[in-house]
Amino acid sequence: MEVTGFFTAIVIGLIIGALGRLVVPGKQNIPIWLTLLIGVVAAILGTLVAGAFGVDDTGGVDWIELALQVVFAAIGVAIFAGMYGRRRV
Repeated sequence: MEVTGFFTAIVIGLIIGALGRLVVPGKQNIPIWLTLLIGVVAAILGTLVAGAFGVDDTGGVDWIELALQVVFAAIGVAIFAGMYGRRRV
């Protein structure tokens, strides 16, 4: 991953975190900063996995990479919402 790709993943990750939170059903009792952090990590992971499969650089919009990022964000939000919700009780 190039440096520009890393910074792009961070910026896109902020949006991906919000999308991941929207995909997970129910109410998530996690702070917004944690959602954004999950989104950044999910964007980086999604980019790395898309690169491993060879679908990270296609002509036009990289829909597969974007879908991978949202899936990783949804998984991360679901995991942390479960952990954070139980801990706060």
